[in-house]
Amino acid sequence: MRLLSAAVVASLGLAGCSGRGGGGAGDTGGAGSAGGAGGGKPIVIGFSMDTLKEERWQRDRDEVVAAAQKAGAKVLVQAANGNDALQNSQAENLLTQGVDVLLVAPHNGKTAATIVEAAHKAGVPVIAYDRLILDSDLDLYVTFDPVRVGELQGDYAVKRKPKGNYVLIGGAPTDNNALLLREGQMKFLKPSVDKGDIKIVSDQWARDWQPIEALKIMENALTRVNNQVDGVVASNDGTAGGAIQALTEQKLAGKVLVTGQDAELAACQRIVAGTQTMTIYKPIPLLGGKAAEVAILLAKKQPIPDQTKPVKNGRKDVPSILLEPIPVDKDNLLSTVVKDGYHKLEEVYKDVPRDQWPKQP
Repeated sequence: MRLLSAAVVASLGLAGCSGRGGGGAGDTGGAGSAGGAGGGKPIVIGFSMDTLKEERWQRDRDEVVAAAQKAGAKVLVQAANGNDALQNSQAENLLTQGVDVLLVAPHNGKTAATIVEAAHKAGVPVIAYDRLILDSDLDLYVTFDPVRVGELQGDYAVKRKPKGNYVLIGGAPTDNNALLLREGQMKFLKPSVDKGDIKIVSDQWARDWQPIEALKIMENALTRVNNQVDGVVASNDGTAGGAIQALTEQKLAGKVLVTGQDAELAACQRIVAGTQTMTIYKPIPLLGGKAAEVAILLAKKQPIPDQTKPVKNGRKDVPSILLEPIPVDKDNLLSTVVKDGYHKLEEVYKDVPRDQWPKQP
């Protein structure tokens, strides 16, 4: 995946449109007929993103922009690529451009609280997108339930590898979702650990969710236990890929259970190849579409439908919309990811001889 720096993002005209105001990194926009917060002007959504380095975040950007444009709104997108200070300044820039509502996918759930404070001073509501913003007066949180994702990973692993040595590879410790994932994972892992059936031989966090960090964690774990590993609970597909690289070097790929999350194309290809056991599918069109929908409603000060249970962020119970994730393995890959058009059959099975491809669902 080609890395996109903030400077590169700044040069992208994602939809061939310009946003309101002076323009910022990765600005996109789409005018339509929907009335804005004031008069007949279209609603302008600011989307402050942690990163565009991974396939899934590029999908998020595209789905939010498309859904907003379809509803007659504009979107201005800026990505900080893991730089907290840059994300805060980019959010300030979006506010300066006069956005009506701010979507924030934070790199750091704690420091992003300053974004909420600045937005509220400007009279702009804030929605946390996918990742919770902590210790802030956040207006809304829209995500696939991260605790549930962890539960699905842990349950899947324990049912298929009820005994043996496990390696846990968490996400970025700065990302509250990574902590919630671990909470869900341990709900199913801990009983087996307490019984002595499962032994956690390594429990580490991958800085910024980087695959190279997961590779190092896995290499160290394999060395420490002389390659005696039965399961790897990797919190997303990027860290799963790093772990599988280390397993491949020891000729263990396909012999060790490996979880993931995001249903990235490379992960789906690994599931077909048998080196990754499962992933968690979170249909980004559903998340992006819902985020755009409620952003427009919030900007118009209209009621927000489909709220589920609130989520505590350290300061308040944040009104939330928690979507249901879907576990995917070789048995339902076709009926979920491929059938939905999330990935094409020919892409997922590109390394399989064509005469062995399954029928298109």
